[in-house]
Amino acid sequence: MGPLSGVRVLDLTKVLAGPFATQTFGDFGADVIKIERPVDGDDTRAFGPPFVEGESTYFLSINRGKRSLALNLKSAGAVALVKKIAAKSDVLIENFRPGSLKKMGLDYESLHAEIPRLIYVSISGFGATGPDALRPGYDLAVQGLSGMMSITGYPGGPPTKVGTSIADLIAGLYAVQGTLLALVAREKTGRGQFVDVSMLDGQLSLLTFQGQKYLSTGAVPTRLGNQHPSICPYETFASSDGYFNVAVGNDRLWESFCGALDRGDLATDPRFKTNPDRVKNHDALFPILQELFKTRSSSEWIGLLEKAGVPAAPILTVDQALGQAQVRARNMRMKVPHSKLPALEMTGVPVKLSDTPAVGRRGPPVLGEHTAEILAEFGLDAAEVESLKQEGAFSR
Repeated sequence: MGPLSGVRVLDLTKVLAGPFATQTFGDFGADVIKIERPVDGDDTRAFGPPFVEGESTYFLSINRGKRSLALNLKSAGAVALVKKIAAKSDVLIENFRPGSLKKMGLDYESLHAEIPRLIYVSISGFGATGPDALRPGYDLAVQGLSGMMSITGYPGGPPTKVGTSIADLIAGLYAVQGTLLALVAREKTGRGQFVDVSMLDGQLSLLTFQGQKYLSTGAVPTRLGNQHPSICPYETFASSDGYFNVAVGNDRLWESFCGALDRGDLATDPRFKTNPDRVKNHDALFPILQELFKTRSSSEWIGLLEKAGVPAAPILTVDQALGQAQVRARNMRMKVPHSKLPALEMTGVPVKLSDTPAVGRRGPPVLGEHTAEILAEFGLDAAEVESLKQEGAFSR
């Protein structure tokens, strides 16, 4: 049994941020009921190619551990059923534009009045308050608005987004964090609360030392490629056969680094003696190191540096990254059951709990796979189901 066994999550989310969050709840034993539109379901079911047996790999990647209930929320009967499920749930999580669920009575204020124990989690681009609250939020736009793209890429090159949808994914992680905090608080108060998660807030929080640099000094961070603004050398170098990363995080490592390169002269050079010196004189140090590193292969340099205790690592492609022995040893590739894809393999669960580990009991659902099961579970008889059908609850 997972640590969230007995917790029910009503999932009204779609696309990425919300489903990424609710997948975590499912991984650790919560009963996640995912409400999807009939016919086409979550938008990501159409994101592709690639598709495997008609299933979008995008959708598969973020919907493990859930049950799919296909409902048309334009139907009053479907909305009434959602409220019935909410009344027996611990958490409702949604990522509709703020205010858009109010007309259905599925907003926080309406549900909190009826179900005070319910934790209501809202993920949006800009949060539930402020002048931009109603503005639609998309990952690429938020990466740009957060300043993240302005510090990603090479000097003189264009601003660059992160290689995955980081604004969505971080919002999902904060939604998980906020939900767990609210669950702990409810143990003390007996009441649920509103958890307001903004993609923009999440991205701003990731600026950390870059944001603090501006707030404390007024200096605006710029793009530095793979160079670190406060540590040197801490970046990517070209070898004779490719690229590799070196992370010399303190002066002790600098001495070891110079010893491994047989360049004791660099360790005593006053321009490079301390980390602040090296950061200040990066443009003098980098070409010296780069010329040297081009004389051997990446694996040779990494071997020498690791032997000296200096962090160094290759730059792997996705297939190489997922093929590492460490990945297998940590179960970061896992097989999950699926009604159409018996050999479905996914990236694993990164949080390892010693006593109550992730359960991995259910793969991503096909659209509406559990509709009949859930209707029966919530006490709907054949006549009630037929009435909902006639009303259009299971079709557009």
